[in-house]
Amino acid sequence: MDFEQTTMTADDRIRPDGGIDALDPPPTDIMDEETLDPAALAQNAPKLETVVQLLNQPALARVYVYVCYWGPVSPPEIMDGLELSKSTTYEYVDQLVDLGLVDRDDSTRPQQLTADPIIIIEQYVPIVITPTVLHALALQEVDEDVEYFMDRYGAGKLVAALRGAGLHFAGKTTQRMVATDIDVRDTEAMMIIYALEPALTVGRTHDPFFEHLFPDVHDQMDLPSLDEVDGAPTESDSPE
Repeated sequence: MDFEQTTMTADDRIRPDGGIDALDPPPTDIMDEETLDPAALAQNAPKLETVVQLLNQPALARVYVYVCYWGPVSPPEIMDGLELSKSTTYEYVDQLVDLGLVDRDDSTRPQQLTADPIIIIEQYVPIVITPTVLHALALQEVDEDVEYFMDRYGAGKLVAALRGAGLHFAGKTTQRMVATDIDVRDTEAMMIIYALEPALTVGRTHDPFFEHLFPDVHDQMDLPSLDEVDGAPTESDSPE
């Protein structure tokens, strides 16, 4: 399966849980001899590794999102912005560079880091991953409510909650409706909706694929300004 960046027409196949509906089963010839060629599988392996690393390591995803949204940035800026130790910062940066997610310019001192936003959309597996989704997952590193929700329900339901939160802030659904839709308690829905607000606020401005998650309401959400979100990049932080 090729997990390279892709685009999709924003249509009604977007699911409430943030994925897309697989309206029909995949054609039987989708896994043909060419697709299953060992060389082709080996070529796509690093892309799968990239996705797995970010989903399974929220601390790593947090650094990636920081560089993606704020770049170009230096390692000391990451240390200060995310309150990480020097050794941890360079460990994560090296890992992200090895994964091909971060570019490192060693011609300057301090070195400058940049990252392109990624989007993964798979038609036959209902999933959409963008920097906003990765930001939401990374919040568990700094937010006890997100950490609790992840421990109790896992990443898939967190993505569902993210979609529900966007619909709520757009006035399309109530907290109780979100709770029913994603099958959590009312108090948990209220908790996670507001815990995910920073990811929505920053993503709406900095995630170029935000509309893929919210094609119907991306411009209707009542969210705070960036300067009201702790640690959020503002327009003045953006490079010229």
